Amino acid sequence: MGALSVNIAVLIRDFLYETGRYLLFMRQVFRKPEKWRLSVRQFFTEAGKLVLNSIPLIALISVFIGAVLVIQTSNNMTSPFLPKMYIGYMARESLILEFCSTMVCLILAGKIGSNISSEIGTMRITEQIDAMEMMGINSANFLVMPKILSTTLLNPLLTLMSFIVGLFGGYLIVALTGMIKVSDYLQGLRFDFNGYYITYSVVKTAVFSFIISSISSYCGYYAKGGSLGVGRSATKAIVMASALILIFNLILTRVML
Repeated sequence: MGALSVNIAVLIRDFLYETGRYLLFMRQVFRKPEKWRLSVRQFFTEAGKLVLNSIPLIALISVFIGAVLVIQTSNNMTSPFLPKMYIGYMARESLILEFCSTMVCLILAGKIGSNISSEIGTMRITEQIDAMEMMGINSANFLVMPKILSTTLLNPLLTLMSFIVGLFGGYLIVALTGMIKVSDYLQGLRFDFNGYYITYSVVKTAVFSFIISSISSYCGYYAKGGSLGVGRSATKAIVMASALILIFNLILTRVML
């Protein structure tokens, strides 16, 4: 019992330490930029590198997930009393409520999170951040704020794209296999549509994107231990971001629905 109590105390201490350092880091990140022009330029650079480069991956995954959802729903909807249009309806609801926000962001936690953490961690290990601090530059603000803003503001567009591409993937599998009539699938897509679910999904994506970019930046910014430390910081960033996404998914679902 004594050893268990000590371990719990250590975990609590480490959690409070990391939380406090993260909040101080965020305060440093969101200070007023010294040069807005440079920050705006960095914003568009990060948007292209982190968001636009993710489009092919998200589109590829979404089209196949949409097709798989239609197949699985069709195979499990065997009752002759259920209209076939519910296949399209269930695919639409599954995509917009969970896949296009939560699952896409879990994928982005691996892609974007490792990218951000490795980039900033390498700059820390090679003392580039120290050089920026010596020149009087707020390195956290200059390096991190454009990443957070670009992903938080633009990743919701990836969610909308994923939704559309996923529905198109379902349409393709219906048209190619003839498992149900295309008209039934399209009718299910239009049936009892709730526009608030779009808002719900977009808000979740924005929150998750902030978590991914800020946690990954934090882990990379305080990386240490050479190249192995950069790898450890990337792994830590992915694990922490994924866990927080699942936690906040539960919280936002309970609050917004």
